[in-house]
Amino acid sequence: MSEYVKIKKGLNLKLVGEAVRTITELPVAGIFAIKPKDFVGITPKLLVKAGANVEAGTPLFYDKNDENVLFCSPVSGEVIEIIRGDKRVILEIRILADKDIKYLSCTPSDPNLLSEKEITEKLLKNGIWPFIRQRPYGTIANPKDRPKAIFISGFDTNPLAPDYDFIFSEKETDFQTGLDALKKLTTGKIHLNLKADSSPPAVFSQAQNVQINTISGPHPAGNVGVQIHHIDPINKGEVVWHINPQDVVIIGKLFSKGIFDAVRTIAVTGTQLEKTQYYKTIVGTTIKNILADAVLKKGDNRIISGSVLSGSQIPADGFLGFYDTQISVILEGNDYEFMGWLAPGFNKFSVSRTFFSWLSPNKKHNLNTNLHGEERPFVMTGQYEKVFPMDIYPVQLLKSILIEDIDLMEKLGIYEVVEEDFALCELICTSKIKSQEIIRHGLDMVRKEFS
Repeated sequence: MSEYVKIKKGLNLKLVGEAVRTITELPVAGIFAIKPKDFVGITPKLLVKAGANVEAGTPLFYDKNDENVLFCSPVSGEVIEIIRGDKRVILEIRILADKDIKYLSCTPSDPNLLSEKEITEKLLKNGIWPFIRQRPYGTIANPKDRPKAIFISGFDTNPLAPDYDFIFSEKETDFQTGLDALKKLTTGKIHLNLKADSSPPAVFSQAQNVQINTISGPHPAGNVGVQIHHIDPINKGEVVWHINPQDVVIIGKLFSKGIFDAVRTIAVTGTQLEKTQYYKTIVGTTIKNILADAVLKKGDNRIISGSVLSGSQIPADGFLGFYDTQISVILEGNDYEFMGWLAPGFNKFSVSRTFFSWLSPNKKHNLNTNLHGEERPFVMTGQYEKVFPMDIYPVQLLKSILIEDIDLMEKLGIYEVVEEDFALCELICTSKIKSQEIIRHGLDMVRKEFS
């Protein structure tokens, strides 16, 4: 039985630079990279050396904590460089891609005819497993677990986020095959959550083996953590898995075609691009060619793999994050306005009524990264509760992490959240507290305590 959830708390950050509904497919980019830091909690062990030739689907490294979890090359070509950091930590495995991708193939199969064990082994062996993540902790799902449910958010409410209703066309077969495979991995339901008052594509509305729920309200209504909290919340000892709908298609292609086809459509957005649109690309692509086609404007730009609220800053020749479906480019906030707080601020964004911009709630803003202040004492203001749509006390949870009280963290809901759930709290915080960093610190503490 489907459910309807109305999210009342939150905030839609309206920005200039939304992607127009055009999809461009560029030639295969020269260099790709897989970055172990994209995967929380893993310890990589290399399986290849610089100079090795690989095909799409060739294992590059595995997780020392679970040798069955393989991370594979998304393209064919030559491993040209292993980038290491302090203490020889592996930062990137770079691959010079072939113009025509060659795939390491396996036997196509119907997941409906396979057992849970056979499906799990196939996903692990072919490098697909890392696409499946879990709550608690926001890590790669443990293949030994049986989650009580699997969640798929069919919409994204982040600023300038990709429109899944637009990019999901003619993918019904592979999407359904992916769902059929995932259904064998849970004792509960697969929840496919769609935006209320919209017309979802057939790939979503006609999906089988799922419970289709509808959700309305402002951001973070599209965050899978909020959806889990309101539909099937997590208690201590329980596990829920989640996966991006585009990655469900990748699973479907593994079973229907027998290949690791890591194609993804991303939104390239932001005020500092001449052309904002969609690009069909491959996981781990260099963004250099994309930015060249989108035409990067002059200025001191902040390039973000992911959303402006929770993405990661990357250089202009950097690489798309493993889980990211968006590139955002905005101005750095290096300019300072003398006594700007005295101005009426018709063009300034504010969640309070400090500036007169509150008179135009639908106005789109051209924002930069300026913090408009520095970190101050962390005081109770009631701000967080206005944008945090979970039955959790956000400030108290953050403070329990700061004092490293694990018992208190558990009581206050640490198992239900990850960094992105606190992105809005960080945005509106007058104390400039780095809430997302604190949440990750707390999750790592709890995970290590009970691992």
